[in-house]
Amino acid sequence: MAEQLKAVKGMNDILPPDSARWEWLEDAVRRVMRRYGYLNIRTPIVEPTPLFVRGLGEVTDIVEKEMYSFEDRLNGDPLTLRPEGTAGVVRAVAEHSLLYDGPKRLFYIGPMFRHERPQKGRYRQFHQVGVEALGFAGPDVDAEVILMARALWRELGLTDVRLELNSLGQPEERKAHRAALIAHFEAHREQLDEEAQRRLYSNPLRILDTKNPAMQALVEAAPKLMDFLGEASLAHFNAVRAALEAVGQPYRINPRLVRGMDYYNLTVFEWVTDRLGAQGTVCGGGRYDGLIEQIGGKPAPAVGWGLGIERVLALLEGAGVAVPTPVPDAYAIVPDVGALPQVITTVEALRAQGVSVQMHAAGPGGQGSFKSQFKKADASGARYALVFGGDELAQGQVTVKSLRDASIAQTLRPLAEAADWAASLRG
Repeated sequence: MAEQLKAVKGMNDILPPDSARWEWLEDAVRRVMRRYGYLNIRTPIVEPTPLFVRGLGEVTDIVEKEMYSFEDRLNGDPLTLRPEGTAGVVRAVAEHSLLYDGPKRLFYIGPMFRHERPQKGRYRQFHQVGVEALGFAGPDVDAEVILMARALWRELGLTDVRLELNSLGQPEERKAHRAALIAHFEAHREQLDEEAQRRLYSNPLRILDTKNPAMQALVEAAPKLMDFLGEASLAHFNAVRAALEAVGQPYRINPRLVRGMDYYNLTVFEWVTDRLGAQGTVCGGGRYDGLIEQIGGKPAPAVGWGLGIERVLALLEGAGVAVPTPVPDAYAIVPDVGALPQVITTVEALRAQGVSVQMHAAGPGGQGSFKSQFKKADASGARYALVFGGDELAQGQVTVKSLRDASIAQTLRPLAEAADWAASLRG
């Protein structure tokens, strides 16, 4: 016997009935996107490696340690499985000149890949929902994308998610803050752990995001970026805050909220929860006005966010939110293969009217008894059984029997008029 092959570690199969939870979540995402006027974009899973090196920054953890990169066997081109969605969307927007006729509101759903240690809520193949509003410079769209996430939480029935907010200002303001950060940490170099020492000159802003308890006092005493913001940056941030306050959305300003990617500026935000332990961030995003130009497109402002589907599903489970499992409207009980022409004609007519029908299929031992078929009909969760017995078929009829409500009397329905009574089966 050949050796059994298994999935790559950290890349998981999503099997029924669990896959129904994913479909339910994705449907909710699409409903919210339609309300806000966002259109779907689908980009390749494999992109040129320089896209992420240039877009994310050479000294980010993703580029340095986590990307799945390889050379094309045919031409030697450096390629990478996408570790995040924004860079690919921006590449597509620039490559196809999508902004030539005005700004665009886009969203995507799909798999991403990072080579990191698998743990609950963090996998090597994980799935993201992302929104990108491109060509909009004002704080109004910053507030809009934040409130889109709030709309999604409400659509899903999640309440235990809170908003944290910050501003990264503009490059010159961050440059001044960066110099002050380096000076602060240099003066206390003996308190820096190995990771902070490595980041001191390459990406000191990420030191603020450390989880090392021994460094918390040092980080709290570090210069605050907010103190380096100019008038325009503060006005933008205050306008976002005013919009959120106008619709009653609470938030906390978190001066330690930073981004690992180089392309962020001005507004940054996270939706966080206490239900997921160390993986508390459910959704994160912000403004990235420099990225389109950085990867070779015409300069244009942009803002967006991304969320991890696995984390949201874990949050739903932890919060006890009931995710409906789809069940068929009806289960067709088939006496023998000779009845199949009449049965399948009727079942297809019902399906054409939007009725979900699961038809009993013969196993190795044949069709099975009516009793065994009724057991399977009940286990399917269907509301009705369609009994195609010999007597019924001889009269051109089918018995419709309720499986969930004993007060509903069973009835005979004409096969030739299935389209007319189909609506009575729909949930």
